[in-house]
Amino acid sequence: MTEHDEGGEQVGTGTTITPGEAAEVAIPELVIISGMSGAGRSTAAKCLEDLGWFVVDNLPPALIPTMVELGARSQGNVARIAVVVDVRGRRFFDNLRQSLADLEAKSVTRRIVFLESSDDALVRRFESVRRPHPLQGDGRIVDGIAAERELLRELRGDADLVIDTSSLNVHELRAKMDAQFAGDDEPQLRATVMSFGYKYGLPVDADLVVDCRFLPNPHWVPELRPFTGLNEEVSGYVFNQPGAKEFLDRYAELLQLIAAGYRREGKRYVTIAVGCTGGKHRSVAMSEKLAARLVSEGVETVIVHRDMGRE
Repeated sequence: MTEHDEGGEQVGTGTTITPGEAAEVAIPELVIISGMSGAGRSTAAKCLEDLGWFVVDNLPPALIPTMVELGARSQGNVARIAVVVDVRGRRFFDNLRQSLADLEAKSVTRRIVFLESSDDALVRRFESVRRPHPLQGDGRIVDGIAAERELLRELRGDADLVIDTSSLNVHELRAKMDAQFAGDDEPQLRATVMSFGYKYGLPVDADLVVDCRFLPNPHWVPELRPFTGLNEEVSGYVFNQPGAKEFLDRYAELLQLIAAGYRREGKRYVTIAVGCTGGKHRSVAMSEKLAARLVSEGVETVIVHRDMGRE
């Protein structure tokens, strides 16, 4: 790929596609990868590269529209572009919002993937590689992390997909990216249903949170305690409790309304966190049933049991 089109005319940030060219070009898909330093941006980018995306690391945001236009002139050779944008760009990072506005004005569909992680996990990762945080200056690692969180706050709010990597290894992060981006057909909506235990904290990447603690806990039934919500007897115990089936039915109906709204607003990813005390019995059983409902309604769904096995 060069900075000139086939006719020799230089392509710059102000280049536009004329009406006569519209039938000959196809605007590439665009994914912007950003998030906290140390949260796994490089792994996410490598995963997309392995899936056939054209990946550009640390591209100044002002050049993103140019990259999309160059891809549109590639005669289909660059159909999917992923751009990693982070605080290493320093002053260029301030140009990101203008670039996003330019893309919207040109009807370019873009998705933002934001990699998140807890302060503790980030500190451990920086200490393990013995490298400073890019924003810590003369301060501590935690100072750099706090500054970066504040700088990225608005971008995180605009993200289409937030992935919390605090408890994920490299292979688990790649599996999440594969689940969202592998395949030729782009579904209307993709969902992650995640069971969790309240005593281990709320998932930071949850869009919706479901609380199953109103149901009796199988933990207090000796013969069920060793098993998880994947066990048929445990699941049967949970859904034989008053209100369990009704709750599942009504929440599934509510999700139909929410999913329709997400589609209208162009949101393609949703994470539904289902919690109980320890994340072992009730939340696991409810997550499995809820995910099955979503699949039956045509929603591509991934199930993650975050805290199962921690006890």
